[in-house]
Amino acid sequence: MNPTYSIWLVLVVAFVAANLPFVNNRWMLVGPRRDAKSLLVRVLELLVWYVLVGGFGLALEQHAGQIYPQGWEFYAVTASLFLTFAFPGFVYRYLVRRRA
Repeated sequence: MNPTYSIWLVLVVAFVAANLPFVNNRWMLVGPRRDAKSLLVRVLELLVWYVLVGGFGLALEQHAGQIYPQGWEFYAVTASLFLTFAFPGFVYRYLVRRRA
């Protein structure tokens, strides 16, 4: 796979995964349906999705060649990017008023 396509694939998967906790009421898309999840549960689910997307990106990097060792700065930047990607879902869930 072309490295450019891999990068875009990881970004699209990260955007979708970052918004999943806010657009449904199931735990990780497969758990039992709840009437409402608390914000803490959504943040924990967001953390799990971050780790899963990171593993997906690591697998793509391993497939392309040698894995470059990352420092704490890399994880701080990717976590910030993941939280930025989650903003539309957060706005949809908590800030948009529902019309009856």
